[in-house]
Amino acid sequence: MSYLVTARKWRPMVFDDVIGQSHISNTLRNALAGNRLAHAFIFTGGRGCGKTTTARILAKAVNCLHPKNFDPCNECEICEEINAGRSLDIIEIDGASTNSVDDIRSIKEAVRYAPSRGGKRVYIIDEVHMLSKGAFNALLKTLEEPPEHVIFIFATTEIQRVPTTIISRCQRYDFRRISIKDIMSRLRHIAGQETISIDDDALLMIAKKADGAMRDAQSLFDQAVSFCDDRITAKQLISVLNIVDLEYYFRVTDVIAAHDSRAALQLVDDVVRTGYDLKEFVSGIAEHLRNLLIARTTGSTRLIEAPEVHRAQYATAAEQFTEADILRLSKLTTDTEASLRYHSQPRFALEVALVQMAKISVTVDLGRLLQDIEALRGVPRPVAPTVPAHKSPAVSEEKTLYVPQSTPNPFESNPVKSFTGKENEPVRVPQPPPASKISFEQLRGHWDAFVESAKRGKIGVGTILEKCSPLDVHVGVFRIACTDEYHLSTLRRNQQYLTQLFCELSGVSVAVNPILHKANAPVLPSVLAVATTSSPATPEKDHPLLGKLYRDFGAEKV
Repeated sequence: MSYLVTARKWRPMVFDDVIGQSHISNTLRNALAGNRLAHAFIFTGGRGCGKTTTARILAKAVNCLHPKNFDPCNECEICEEINAGRSLDIIEIDGASTNSVDDIRSIKEAVRYAPSRGGKRVYIIDEVHMLSKGAFNALLKTLEEPPEHVIFIFATTEIQRVPTTIISRCQRYDFRRISIKDIMSRLRHIAGQETISIDDDALLMIAKKADGAMRDAQSLFDQAVSFCDDRITAKQLISVLNIVDLEYYFRVTDVIAAHDSRAALQLVDDVVRTGYDLKEFVSGIAEHLRNLLIARTTGSTRLIEAPEVHRAQYATAAEQFTEADILRLSKLTTDTEASLRYHSQPRFALEVALVQMAKISVTVDLGRLLQDIEALRGVPRPVAPTVPAHKSPAVSEEKTLYVPQSTPNPFESNPVKSFTGKENEPVRVPQPPPASKISFEQLRGHWDAFVESAKRGKIGVGTILEKCSPLDVHVGVFRIACTDEYHLSTLRRNQQYLTQLFCELSGVSVAVNPILHKANAPVLPSVLAVATTSSPATPEKDHPLLGKLYRDFGAEKV
């Protein structure tokens, strides 16, 4: 007897043998038991997951002379004919080559004839998405109302290319990718029956390489048997299947943690000299970083699909990075993987990516950084006073009005940019009088000229400023009341421009500060003189550096 590959020799013969598709097998068996079998089916899913195999089992089940628990017996004459491909009632059609209107017309003429021996005539059309548009249209009427003795079974890997008019006339079954655990279990059973020794690490490599397809896994198994004979080890598989050794990926993370650019370039050279595919290597880096993220986030290696010895390595290597670091490295790896498809020099792209990873800085938490700055400078954290319960809530929300008394005035000695239309021409603002000697009424007298000047300089900002109103002045801050968030965000983005413009017009050293203020909300200067808040102060909000960003540059918290 001639040699048969494992995929054909160990092809499932009953529903229970179809690995990973129990939801489909049980449904079809129940339909047979209740005599509720449809006249048309469409099986969709990835390659090698059992679509055509299930179609053949169903074809045998509806024609078997002695079914066992609604499974084909595989012993009667009809089952033997179907298994041997000699049955006249089971017609398998390749949709890629039989895809014209004339081909469908011949099918429409043939369905009128009763089956020769069995109870049903079954048409199995594989890769049905390859049929032409005219062929699909020609099939519609027959598919909707076929003769009672006819069953259509379509199989496709690209369900999106099948017209909805065809799908609506069929019962659709979605086949899942077969899990690594199920593939390993099936290969272990086959190896035991064939008296072949194979370790679990080798099974894991084959299952991962198969990517959810049992047929691919069985083909790789045959290749491994041809190379290793009757004893297969993981070390041999690395060579025969050209699988990148996991040690290379641990070298990648060691290079990144050590910030060693020279070692990164040497690593790429080793990968190229060994003959590994660079795209596959970068994909392996992405999976390696995923394993590190799992180990770092969950504190466990249970979800990592790797040999036990490498799981322990992942637990150790994950301690070198934070979650934010791993996410940044993953983003860079994903971008590199996408660029390699079209890059004329993939080696150079990989070298640049690894050097960037080696030079990437460590992520620092902003809150902790501000605390460290306060500790070094000796700046005490401001204490927020308690706001009485009877005060208006609108006042307690204005947290950004606090200006430290020790903050230097930016208009005393720093050159500012002129807004007279001349670019890059710094001018010095004359020494203005102290803001404490200027009343609010004097500042309000410059308001109309301020608005007009803003409209001439930036018409959008000036138009919004015209809809706002001056509120008060306190501790060197000239507050402008905005009635909605849109006006407030626009003026804060242009806060530096407004401050400099008002200083030039009025000759007064004040900082223009737009705030959100309703028309009838009360103003409490005694409370506004200090940082008011209804919650404990935080260094992110009350730090002098961030206060300057809010006040002078229109910064917003996002």
